[in-house]
Amino acid sequence: MKGLIKGLSYTVKNLAKENVTTSYPDVPMMMPDRFRGIQKFYPEKCIVCNQCAAICPTDCILLTGKPHPDPAKKGKIIDTYDINFEICILCDLCTEVCPTEAIVMTNNFELAEYSRDELFKNLEWLDENDNNVRKENKA
Repeated sequence: MKGLIKGLSYTVKNLAKENVTTSYPDVPMMMPDRFRGIQKFYPEKCIVCNQCAAICPTDCILLTGKPHPDPAKKGKIIDTYDINFEICILCDLCTEVCPTEAIVMTNNFELAEYSRDELFKNLEWLDENDNNVRKENKA
């Protein structure tokens, strides 16, 4: 009987407290500013140095380039940039090594898909991924 009264008193005390749960699908979650989410890619900044693909521990980045069409300009222009988010661990190494900051992390983490084939993201998708770009990466 003493245990029952103790349990009921605890329940009554906690009824008046504010609810700590959130309505996640309806109300977006605010992630910390340093949260590592899905990458945003700026193709106009990329110099095709392949450092991001070389440092990736899971080899999920495929980057190819072609020679610049203008012979007076040296270097390459980007041809393809693909990330396989099926194996990407969002480690932030690709953004740290990029000399031109063409790759930045966002606070976006919602990447659930019904098919694994939809987790291969290309250059156009990564360029349009403007959701929740971190404050330190905004231009």
